[in-house]
Amino acid sequence: MDEKVDHDRLDDALKRCGASWDAAQTHGLLTGRLAVAGVAAGPEWLTQVLEGTDESNALRAECQKMLDTLYQATFWQLSERLSEFAPLLPDDDNDAAERTIAMAHWCEGFLHGLVSAKHGDVLRDRLAAEPLADIIRDMLQMTRAEPDDTADEETNEAAYTELVEYLRVAAQLTYEELSEIRHSADSSPESRRDTMH
Repeated sequence: MDEKVDHDRLDDALKRCGASWDAAQTHGLLTGRLAVAGVAAGPEWLTQVLEGTDESNALRAECQKMLDTLYQATFWQLSERLSEFAPLLPDDDNDAAERTIAMAHWCEGFLHGLVSAKHGDVLRDRLAAEPLADIIRDMLQMTRAEPDDTADEETNEAAYTELVEYLRVAAQLTYEELSEIRHSADSSPESRRDTMH
């Protein structure tokens, strides 16, 4: 999976087709949903991100193509435990404030992806236990992240790099931790009905 989706291009495409999600939130949401539902997360995620956009709009088709690529790459990276998984954020040459806001939005999307999934008590108990409870707490804090105006640029850069690395590892750990939940989601209602007879 060599195809990469660029944050700024996707962000622009989402804006132009009228989506209410930005690129970082969109990727965070996808990552959270994949952790809970695996491959089945795709269609629902796409519908949610493109909700309220005009299906006949050519810009929406372009946007959907980019989202499909993002979905394929992200699922591949997580399921194959590839080291190139990383949150979709602006490039390092973008403004520090812009990158920090995008990181906060990524966390919002990720948390939403985890907690809005329909898996009832089993998922809720798992999210309330360590290590996931810690990750959720940390990410909640990160949704309020902003650059420290009193610190020099180098310090801010170092802090940002550290936080992005934390998100990279935390997302992969969450995916690993929720593998049982994903596998129980794989059993369709039909297969469950069969086991009941």
